[in-house]
Amino acid sequence: MLRFFIIVLAFVISLHALSDSDILKRANGFVKSGTKSNQFRAYNDYKNLYLRSIMSDDKKLKISALKGIVKTGNKLHIDVNQYSDELLKYNKSSSKKRYNKPKQKTKSNKKSIKKKKIKVTSSHKLKSVRWQDGRLVFKFDKNLRSNQINYFTLYDTKKKRYKYVFDIHASMLTKSQTLRKDGVERIKLAQFNPNTLRLVIENDKKIKLHFKREHSKLIIHISSLLKESIQPSAISKYISPKRLDRNKVIVIDAGHGGKDPGAIGYRKYREKIVVMDIASELKRILKSRGYKVYMTRDRDEFIKLSKRTKYANRKDADIFVSIHANAVAKKNASKANGIECYFLAKSRSSRAKKIAAKENSADLSDMNFYGKESFLNTLNSHNIVASNKLAIDLQRSMLGSLKKSYKNVHDGGVREGPFWVLVGAQMPSVLVEVGFISHPTEAKRLVNVNYQKKLALGLANGVERYFLNN
Repeated sequence: MLRFFIIVLAFVISLHALSDSDILKRANGFVKSGTKSNQFRAYNDYKNLYLRSIMSDDKKLKISALKGIVKTGNKLHIDVNQYSDELLKYNKSSSKKRYNKPKQKTKSNKKSIKKKKIKVTSSHKLKSVRWQDGRLVFKFDKNLRSNQINYFTLYDTKKKRYKYVFDIHASMLTKSQTLRKDGVERIKLAQFNPNTLRLVIENDKKIKLHFKREHSKLIIHISSLLKESIQPSAISKYISPKRLDRNKVIVIDAGHGGKDPGAIGYRKYREKIVVMDIASELKRILKSRGYKVYMTRDRDEFIKLSKRTKYANRKDADIFVSIHANAVAKKNASKANGIECYFLAKSRSSRAKKIAAKENSADLSDMNFYGKESFLNTLNSHNIVASNKLAIDLQRSMLGSLKKSYKNVHDGGVREGPFWVLVGAQMPSVLVEVGFISHPTEAKRLVNVNYQKKLALGLANGVERYFLNN
């Protein structure tokens, strides 16, 4: 643990050696490069700047950092809603200051007033855009009207490309961005003019597309007309890589155990038993593929959270995967479901904090609450970037494996959270919430052996994808 704190301290000192402007310039440079690795580096830099802006009470720096977090977070499919909301508040407050004292209408300034009116942006603001269950979901700050959305198609005869265009009477908080979907060549989102947000979907073959409004959301379903693109993404299929180095050490952590049953869900199903079954199956699959695999517990026993990562460090593990099952109160049990992956960070999302509090509650002896909060404020090592990548690969592979055999498998996304079981890990580490044990349908699946095997297979494929790409 001492070694870990020294590493973190050295990293923090190196950060403070750079000025705010230097870090911002570096982050902007990473964004322009367009590669996934550099997007992660940019996201981390913007997060560092955000923390600095809070400490120095620098509003201008905070706005720049928030814009960067939202832009890179959306590209990396990270939940940045909290940051988007904060940025939206700043934009609203600045617009109020700008227009609360209009000039008197005189003959000399009538023309300038007309020009200013043309430049006023739409009252609707785009808060977030993300992929959810294979659909592209736009969330705005107000309910949408049907006349705000103009949809049309074009065909470029020279380039032989189909274009599907959405013009939305709204504005966005960040600059243009490119989205990705398997089977579609290009998806571009940009501010066409001050009042119009334009989404252009391009492909060399026709695309089956339909959309709908739901209050403040615009939901677009995109699927290629080709049969193979309707199947689950090729990314989620397991293909044994020819040159994959399997000389890796993996530590699997089955959450809770012993005196700590974890969540008690539908029909009294216990989290500690479900996650132990999945963890054991994951170990079996990975060992059959040639990996060295260890488990923090191989029976029903209680182990302190801090000892779990210490064990992984002693084994010189290449990755650490902690498996858990989620739960909510009985009155909301039928509403909450889905698979989620978390990597360690001081999340500002109230939802992530609630889930982390539940998982952290079993062991509060190592450090008091304020000590943990202070530590998490300084935590920002290169492992966070790698952990984020690992979480994305695990999430995508689990969903791909399950959706082949089960309907309505909900994608809860990849998120950051202050999970104490991950603190101290000197390797990329992820906490997986395999589903809600409180949800009637999902709970029945979680205790089903076939479902557990599919889930474990998805996790194993995600591990392979991570090592192949990194």
